[in-house]
Order: sequence, then C-alpha cells, then structure tokens
Amino acid sequence: FLTYLKNYRMKKFYGIIALVAAFMLAIPAQAQFKFGVKAGLNVSKASLDKEVISADNRTGFFVGPMVEFTVPLVGIGVDAALLYDNKSIKASGEVAGQTVSETETLHYIDIPVNLKYTIGLGSLASVYGATGPQFSYNLTGKNVFGDLGGYALNKSEFSWNVGAGVKLLGHLQVGYNYNIALGNTAEVKDDGGVNTAFNYLIGKKVKNNTHQISVAYIF
Repeated sequence: FLTYLKNYRMKKFYGIIALVAAFMLAIPAQAQFKFGVKAGLNVSKASLDKEVISADNRTGFFVGPMVEFTVPLVGIGVDAALLYDNKSIKASGEVAGQTVSETETLHYIDIPVNLKYTIGLGSLASVYGATGPQFSYNLTGKNVFGDLGGYALNKSEFSWNVGAGVKLLGHLQVGYNYNIALGNTAEVKDDGGVNTAFNYLIGKKVKNNTHQISVAYIF
C-alpha cells in the first residue's frame, strides 16, 4: 500500500509539472522570461503528539536559482525554483522520568512551481499573489530523534505553497510564503522496545508546515 501511495504522489506531481509545461507552451511569444536567485529564512513547526512530545518552532534557510515568466499587461505567470532547504526542528519529551531534548537539522532539495498574478502599482513597484505545488527530496537520511523513540523520514514530500509579496524596481522581490504539508514528513518507528514510553506512538505520523520570508533578485 505504501508503495502504491508513493507512486500515486509521484504521478500527481508529474501531472502537475505536465500541466505547467503545457501552460508554458501556450504563453504568447511576447512573454517575459527571466532568471534570478532566491534566498530566505524559514520557520518550521512540526505537528507531533503533544501528550508525550512537544515540538518548538525552529529557524532555517533556503537558497537557489529561480526562473520566472509573465505575460505583459495580463499579469499572469509562473515561477519555479531549485532550492537547497535547511530546516531545524527541536523536540522534547519524557524518557525514563527525565526530560530529553533533541535538535535535528533536516536537508532538502525543494522544487516549488507557483502560478503568480501580479498587479502593477506604477513603474517602480507591483504586488503579487502566488500559489502552487512543491516537491521536496530528503537529503538528511532515514532516521532522526533516536533518543525520543526514533522517526523515519520520508524520502520525498509533497506540499502546497500560498504566498504574496512585492516587486521593486523591476529586479527585487520580497515575499512571504506558507508551505502546507499535504503528506507526512516522518513516521514514529519501532526502536525494538528501547524507549517503551513511546510505544503507543509507533506508526503515528509527523507533518511539518513552514513559514518563509524570501528575497529574490531577477536579472
């Protein structure tokens, strides 16, 4: 079943990419096509079982190249990026009567593809809204939080972005984005009975939603 679910998510992602590609082919020749670099900070919040384990907000960063194209006058376009994403998550819980805390740094390659609508405010500035899917590939490894029962990270994640921002001087973009996890980030695994306090959590899922502030420079 898990194999089927993973294949379904991959097919769904490739289907979205195919729709975006079809949209790109349909864009008229006068569309503006530009490259840039995007970077920013993120604040991640993991959703865990709060009866035993609590998760704090932690900061991280992301950086990478991006591409954007828009249709002049219409204001509709698409932007996509290839980002290295560094997320830090802190979790704490009771083990053998003592409070144990662990901080893990998670490494991902993110591929967001957003539909963007821009409204001009004059020659110097404009505002935009954006939304679209994101596919993330896990570079961290398989297991994290070993002292808290152990979590098995998924190799890939599928999520959805909702954001807005401003464009300044035709080159600089400052934006806010909320990344909503549509699948699971990790699952509590069986550690062979080492941490029996967490046995009832085995098989439960973990989701990780992220707030992002970004700055992009378009060449």
